Amino acid sequence: MFDSYVFTEGSARNITEGEEVIGFQLETLITYYRGIPLSMVHDVELVVDGVDVPRDEIVISPNGTDWFTLDEATTVTTYRWEYGTPLHVRRLLPGGLPAGEHEITLRLKIRVAYIPVPFGGERTRLVTV
Repeated sequence: MFDSYVFTEGSARNITEGEEVIGFQLETLITYYRGIPLSMVHDVELVVDGVDVPRDEIVISPNGTDWFTLDEATTVTTYRWEYGTPLHVRRLLPGGLPAGEHEITLRLKIRVAYIPVPFGGERTRLVTV
């Protein structure tokens, strides 16, 4: 139902810290009609060129400044992911993605009040780095 909100077009890119490429990043919008505390992000999965990214290599940020592993995010109630605001999803990967075209799938599940099971969306995009 909310798949069109997942994985914002044009948001995938390698990221650097200083002179070093430390991974790649993409953005997604929330798959709900209002914001939630970060602790309500149930799961984020990435598949790059047919290979699942290990969960411990994924970090998320509601503001692009403060980053949390997926396990840390389950306890973060002081940061909110607001409707219409991108969630930054980053894979820590020294060197980032090699130059060229890549097929990336983002799966997102969130938990919200009044809905007993996690739900979300999924989108696959071809991106060129």
